[in-house]
Amino acid sequence: MATTAPTGSPPSQPSLTHPPPPRKLTCVKALSESPGLSSIPSIYTFPKQPNHEPVSDTKEPIPTIDFSLLISSNPDERSKTIRELGKACRDWGFFMVTNHGVPERMMKAMIEVCREFFELTEEEKGEWEGKHVLDPIRYGTSFNPSVDKILYWRDYVKIFQHPAFHSPSNPPSFRFFLFIPLDRLRSIV
Repeated sequence: MATTAPTGSPPSQPSLTHPPPPRKLTCVKALSESPGLSSIPSIYTFPKQPNHEPVSDTKEPIPTIDFSLLISSNPDERSKTIRELGKACRDWGFFMVTNHGVPERMMKAMIEVCREFFELTEEEKGEWEGKHVLDPIRYGTSFNPSVDKILYWRDYVKIFQHPAFHSPSNPPSFRFFLFIPLDRLRSIV
C-alpha cells in the first residue's frame, strides 16, 4: 500500500506566515507592560454580579489597629482591640497597623528591596513561583493559577519569617535583612 508524504511544513517547524502564539502572561506587571495591548485578557476579568455594589463610596476610614493595645497590660484595652481587629477582618478584609515598633526607615528599605525583586525578569522571579501554599518563599499573582478561573490584579511575594527568616537569593539585598539581628537592623536602617 502506498503512502503519500504530508504537504506543508512539518509540525516541529514554526510557520513563517503566522506569528508565534503570545507568551502566557503570568503576572500583572507583564500584562501592564505589554506593548500593543488593546484589551484585558478574560483571565483577569471578573464577571459582573447583579448583587455586588461598589464599596469605594464609603465614607468610613480604613480600620486602624493600634498594636501597642494588643500587648497592653490592661485586659479591657486588649479585648476591645481584639474585637476591633475581628470587625476589621470581617467587614473590610484588611486593616492598618500603628505603633508596631518597626522604624519607618526599615519599612522604606524593605519596600525598596521588594521593588528590586519585582524589577527582576519573569524568569528570575519564576524561580519562586508558588507550587504549594506553604512554600516558605512564594511569588505569584493568584492563590492557585492552575485552578483559579480568574486571576487577581496583583503580584505578590510571600516570605515566611518565623521560625526562620527565608529570603530569595535575588536580589542580593534581601539577604541584608537575613543576616542582621532585628535590634541591630533597626539602628542601621
